[in-house]
Amino acid sequence: MRLAQRMRRAVPAAMLAALIAATSLTMAAPSKRQKPVSAAPPSAARAPDVAYGAYQRGLYLTAFSEAKKRVDEKNDPKAMTLLGELYSEGLGVPRDDAMAADWYKRAADLGDREAMFALGVFRMTGRGGPRNSQEAAQLFENAAKLGHAISAYNLGLLYLDGQLFAQDYKRAAALFRQAADAGNPEAQYALATLYMEGRGVPKDLKEAAKLLGQAALAQHVDAEVEYAIALFNGTGVPKNEAAAGPYLRRAAHSGSAIAQSRLAFMYATGRGLPANPIEAAKWHMIAKAGGSTDPFLEDFVRKMKPEDRASAELAAKPWIAAVTAASRRQN
Repeated sequence: MRLAQRMRRAVPAAMLAALIAATSLTMAAPSKRQKPVSAAPPSAARAPDVAYGAYQRGLYLTAFSEAKKRVDEKNDPKAMTLLGELYSEGLGVPRDDAMAADWYKRAADLGDREAMFALGVFRMTGRGGPRNSQEAAQLFENAAKLGHAISAYNLGLLYLDGQLFAQDYKRAAALFRQAADAGNPEAQYALATLYMEGRGVPKDLKEAAKLLGQAALAQHVDAEVEYAIALFNGTGVPKNEAAAGPYLRRAAHSGSAIAQSRLAFMYATGRGLPANPIEAAKWHMIAKAGGSTDPFLEDFVRKMKPEDRASAELAAKPWIAAVTAASRRQN
């Protein structure tokens, strides 16, 4: 029996809907901030970047002051982008989308790719001014030409969607490839789905599996699920049922109902993981609460000893409560 491939394909409309979530600046949390919008990356020939260093430490007023100084003295576009981020997130200054957009535009006009990306997000979402998808797409394209991976990915989504531009799978694939080669897991996953379906690129299950594996290593949940299924079934990669388990377990703990259901299957059958009826029933119950059902597992649970089923229900109870609460918040 093969592990059922209930894999969520990269449906264009669904992927475009993910654009808004995917394009928030990666500097939202202090521990996860990245270097791109620093006022001037330090090098052997440059002094330390005081503005960015203050930003990284959460000293936002100092970051603002230092960035403003850099703008006044050197008209530095990186400092402008940092000011835009501070206003965008309300860090050290009151949140002001109009001011953020103004700083991003000034930096973008001077060629800063991070500012182009940020302003593109604003134009796409209507922050800091009227929504303008055409301008957003142009900003993403400009940033992508300068090597901005997420902008390339976003632009690929727009070509995949086929509303703003004529649908062009080949162009989308090329943009996803640019972002995927730069290490963007969203793009790796998106490109993998195109290789699986042969859209915009020749159908190539080996390349699809390779890309899924790369995204899975970056803990992209959907990629973890699909790469695990590929490993279990030997689709585009040598068959290795045991190797599928850790990916499914991680995705299951991240809330993927598909992963929870497939993990339950492995525990129920003892394939790739030691057989464990209680764990199988627990994960099936959790998956079912999340909307993923399986007749085989339903029958498996029905035939369990009452005491084992009760143990599984007890173990699943807090998970199901969390799933239910999350569903209510979304509705």
